[in-house]
Amino acid sequence: MKVRFDGHCFGCGPLNMEGFRLVFQPGPDGSSVEFEVPDKYQSWAGMAHGGIVALLLDEAVGWAAWHAGHPGVTGRLQVSFRRPLKLGEPIRIVGKVERVRRTLVYANAYIENRNDRDRIADATATLMATDTRIDPEAC
Repeated sequence: MKVRFDGHCFGCGPLNMEGFRLVFQPGPDGSSVEFEVPDKYQSWAGMAHGGIVALLLDEAVGWAAWHAGHPGVTGRLQVSFRRPLKLGEPIRIVGKVERVRRTLVYANAYIENRNDRDRIADATATLMATDTRIDPEAC
């Protein structure tokens, strides 16, 4: 499968002014970024929508695969919500590749409170390796 990054991804695209524009960095714990979910992504009063939480975890596994040299698209994402994510709560999102088997990348991710490291949600994922191209104007 071939995919192309044009910079307009809602989660991480630098050209998407309506998106989150997340910039994950590789590190010893995996790929991570700090973030706070804006109020406009509310579900119940004061809480971020669960779909936004899943999107953040999906971005984390995708960037973990990218940084590990195995870019891919998510084929399966299983999310466990431990507690609600509060709007504006300072969080750290981390993704890590656990293993690679032929064209499949197995990864996990979690979201924790940046201050007390309280776990908010976690996920396991299977990604399908892709032939990835990046448009020069996307960066």
